[in-house]
Amino acid sequence: MICQEFIPQPRLRPFVQSYQLRYFTFSDSSSIPFKPYAPRPEQTLAFFPRGSESEENLVTNTMKVRPRSAIIGQYSQRTNRHLSGPEFCVLLVNFKPGVLYRLIGTPLTELTNTFIDAEDILPKEVKRVNERLSSAESALEMIGIIDTLLLFLTSDIARHAQPIDAVTNLLIQRPEDSSVLALAQASCFSPRQFERLFNQRMGVSPKLFTRIARMTKAFSMKYNHPDLNWFSIALYCNYHDYQHLARDFKDLAGVTPTVYMSEENEAPERHFGLQDSSLTAEIVAFLPPDKVVNTAHLQKNWKDENVSPPTVSI
Repeated sequence: MICQEFIPQPRLRPFVQSYQLRYFTFSDSSSIPFKPYAPRPEQTLAFFPRGSESEENLVTNTMKVRPRSAIIGQYSQRTNRHLSGPEFCVLLVNFKPGVLYRLIGTPLTELTNTFIDAEDILPKEVKRVNERLSSAESALEMIGIIDTLLLFLTSDIARHAQPIDAVTNLLIQRPEDSSVLALAQASCFSPRQFERLFNQRMGVSPKLFTRIARMTKAFSMKYNHPDLNWFSIALYCNYHDYQHLARDFKDLAGVTPTVYMSEENEAPERHFGLQDSSLTAEIVAFLPPDKVVNTAHLQKNWKDENVSPPTVSI
């Protein structure tokens, strides 16, 4: 069983943040748990060499089977991912900000909350890659196949990186202390230009993207440090109080932080004693500084079902 992050070779690092490989075999393919998936700040090229994945849209109450390779845009709403077995494998290419737009040339607003068949939009080499992946016998062989494809796709990439891409990456790393106006100035654009270009390259507005990035950061902190209470996490991530953090979870994940964590604890990789490697990556999986403490006068704002007022637990 594998649930692991891989770093791409040096020539691809300006374009690719990481690869995520998941490989599971299920003794009973009729009772595979779903993977809850609140929106994350990511745009992905996904390959499914074994088994398949269906996306359950909780807003439209629909289920769609993903093709054997899919370009996945930025999501702003929670989905559930259902795996089919008994053998399942997915290899995810997580692009750096702006790269997917530079590759396909289509405004990413057309991919918000959806995916498309990669074979329909990328060169014909993708079809051959799908065939090779289906017969690959090791993780390193799969990574090598994808490396070769991405070196080809990025070798003559027509659209150049922009300062806004670096700013977006900063947004992912530090969503708790960024503002759209400050980012626009850092990108050498007016606020209106910044928002238009951001939507074009990322698929959602800067404000919504920041909310998604901040919620992902908060959840990743809890995921990696379960003894850290939600109140301290809210303060560290610069939420005004716990209620503001909970409101983002309810808007984006559909449930409270506590419920979402309990759902995540039942995800497929957890049944094999593994962790979601994309939530333990260095960019999100850090321990907050010791100065993250409870503030007595803020405890009056604490409300969370089945949780007593927080105590310092770092």
